[in-house]
Amino acid sequence: MKNWRYLVESSLFGVCAKIGEKISFSASSIRLYFIYASFFTFGSPIIIYLALAFWMEVRKHIRRHQNPSVWEF
Repeated sequence: MKNWRYLVESSLFGVCAKIGEKISFSASSIRLYFIYASFFTFGSPIIIYLALAFWMEVRKHIRRHQNPSVWEF
């Protein structure tokens, strides 16, 4: 079970972990809130989650473009 949890947490976008880091709250609790909110609102938090994941990926690419490594010259 721990291997499965590690695989899921490391391979997904990390949105809940990043939010938990910012507000110093447990990432698993934030995931549960996303799941509960998705059931109560018929899936609209999933759209928010995907938008946040997209924004995190865009920011990562922008930062990489602004600060290229030695191997990218």
